[in-house]
Amino acid sequence: MNRREFLQSAGLAATAASLLPAAPARKLNIGHTCITWSTFPSKGDDTTLEAAVRDIAAEGFWSYETFPEVLDNWDQRGLLRALMDKHGIPLRSGYITGNLLEPAKRQEEIVRIKRLAGVIKKYGGTYAVLAPNGVKRDGFDFKEHRANVVSALNDYSAAITDMGLGTGLHQHTGTCIETRDEVYYVMDSANTKNLKFAPDVGQLQKGGADAAKVVKDYVSILNHMHLKDYKGWEHYGGYCPLGEGKVDLVAILDAVEAAGKNPNIMVELDSSRNPPMTPLKTVQITKAFLLSQGYKFRS
Repeated sequence: MNRREFLQSAGLAATAASLLPAAPARKLNIGHTCITWSTFPSKGDDTTLEAAVRDIAAEGFWSYETFPEVLDNWDQRGLLRALMDKHGIPLRSGYITGNLLEPAKRQEEIVRIKRLAGVIKKYGGTYAVLAPNGVKRDGFDFKEHRANVVSALNDYSAAITDMGLGTGLHQHTGTCIETRDEVYYVMDSANTKNLKFAPDVGQLQKGGADAAKVVKDYVSILNHMHLKDYKGWEHYGGYCPLGEGKVDLVAILDAVEAAGKNPNIMVELDSSRNPPMTPLKTVQITKAFLLSQGYKFRS
């Protein structure tokens, strides 16, 4: 090929590229939860909060989420404010599990949930993720308990929103709200003035649902989401860094962006025994996927 032919070829390629559809404009600022670092509200596990916040901040994510019990433990030791100031990343949300099955404990639970929501609010968080309690799924009869489930969620979400925080149902495998039909029943029955939808899309996929369809069906009331991928391997509870699994993440992100409601989006990957890579490496793989989808990060 001579110089003239090369320039003609390059010009045609440039023209063709200009005719390709532009990547969709992305508006969401994406954060990350801390469980990849095994940051849990049990003795000793909360010490990993510093590594989690450090890595999440270093990779330019916009915010973080953890358990309010972890925040409270650090706060009581006088360490939390210094940690947040050091890394300059805001708290967005805290994860609270509520007992949905025992009405006799309802008032006690409301007091506990309000206390934890207060911890989230104290450190600038704006959202309490409301998760169901765990059950033995074998033999669990959702229909038998669904009235209590909805009633409890209505009471808890009212208590949280009265404090000025947002909240939503975060369905989860191994709990009293796991399947697609259970999610649809609850969201169609609950008072969605207070209780919005805060799904974990990886958990939906693992639970047998088409995660993208569920998100599209309830995107009008979705105000928080755990962005998680799932491929069913032996690590991370079957989950994986974004882009390596079977969840239709692009369709989910497109639907959420198109709705224009600017919900909180928090990447999450479960912790793992003998993980094949460091938590930081999983974050970097996930970040590369999000960059390929047009998302921006803090510099």
